[in-house]
Amino acid sequence: MRKALIVGIDHYDSIGSLSGCVNDAYAMKAVLERNADGTINFPTPNVLLGTGPAKPVSRHGLKEAVRDLFADDADIALFYFAGHGHIEDTGGYLCASDCATGDDGLALADVMRLANSSKAKNKVIILDSCHSGAAGDNALIAGVAEISDGVTILTASTASQYALETPGGGSGVFTSLLVDALSGAAANLMGDITPGSAYAHIDQSLGPWAQRPVFKTNVKTFVSLRETDPPIDLTDLQAITTYFPTADHQLALDPSYEPERSGAEDASVPEPDPVNTAAFKVLQNYVKVNLVRPVGAPHMWHAAMQSTACELTVLGQHYWKLVKQGLI
Repeated sequence: MRKALIVGIDHYDSIGSLSGCVNDAYAMKAVLERNADGTINFPTPNVLLGTGPAKPVSRHGLKEAVRDLFADDADIALFYFAGHGHIEDTGGYLCASDCATGDDGLALADVMRLANSSKAKNKVIILDSCHSGAAGDNALIAGVAEISDGVTILTASTASQYALETPGGGSGVFTSLLVDALSGAAANLMGDITPGSAYAHIDQSLGPWAQRPVFKTNVKTFVSLRETDPPIDLTDLQAITTYFPTADHQLALDPSYEPERSGAEDASVPEPDPVNTAAFKVLQNYVKVNLVRPVGAPHMWHAAMQSTACELTVLGQHYWKLVKQGLI
C-alpha cells in the first residue's frame, strides 16, 4: 500500500497569500498518481488545497491529515507540502491558512514525531516552503539530524533560506524541478526514480548560488517514488554479460556488424551478417545510455568498419556487475 498526502496552500487569512502552491499540489498529484505506463502508483492521494477564504486548510486539519498518513504500516507514506514556512529559536513550522504569526503553525517537530514513530516501511517528507531545511534537526545540537529508520526528507531550501517561485509565480522552483525529475529526468536505466536521484537532479539544476535543496535520509535501500519508461529495454540490459563475458572485455568488431553500406566499399569488405547486425543494434543502444564506447574510433560505425572493438564504460561496468550478481 502506497499513501500520499499532498498539501498546497495559497490562501492565508492573516499573512501574505501565495500564488503557486495550489498549482504545485495539482502537479504533484498528477505525476505521482500513476506511473508512466498508466499503472496506479499512489492511489487516490489525499489532497488538501487552500484556495481561498471559502476553502482554507486549518492547522488542525493539516495535523490530523499528517497523523492519518503515518498511522499505519503502509509500504510508503509520502507527505508533500507547498506553502509558507516559518522558523524561530523554538524551531520550524508549516503555516496553515489560519496562521497569524507563523509559530502557530504545524511544528516540524510534530511532523517528525509522527513520521519517526510511524510503522510505515518508508516515510518520505517533501517540503516546498521557506526554512524547510530545519525538518529533522536536533533541537539542542546544531548540525545534527534526528530521523528514524526508513525516513527521508527532501526540502526546497536550508533552514535559513527562502523557497523561491518561478518567474510569474505559477509554481515553486523546487517543485517544478521535482516534477521534471519524477517525469523521467531522474530515472535510472530500469526506469525507477528514487528520492536520491530526484535530489541529485534538483541539486544539479539549481547551481551553487541559488536556493539549496536539503536531503536527509536514514534508509538501507531507496524506495522508488515512480516508475517511468526505461531508456533501454530490460532484456537488452540483462544481456550485457552475454556480450561482455568480463567487465574489462573488449568486444571485437568488423564490417559484418554494420548494416549500412555506402556502395563504395572494397570487395574484400564482408557483407552485413544478420546475427552480428542484430547484436550491433543492441550495442548501439548501450552507447546511447553511456554503457559502451568504441575503442580507437570516434563512433561505433568507424569501430565496425575499421575492425576495432568496443568496451564497457565505468557506468557499463557498474550495471554489468549488477546483472552478474542477479540484482537486475
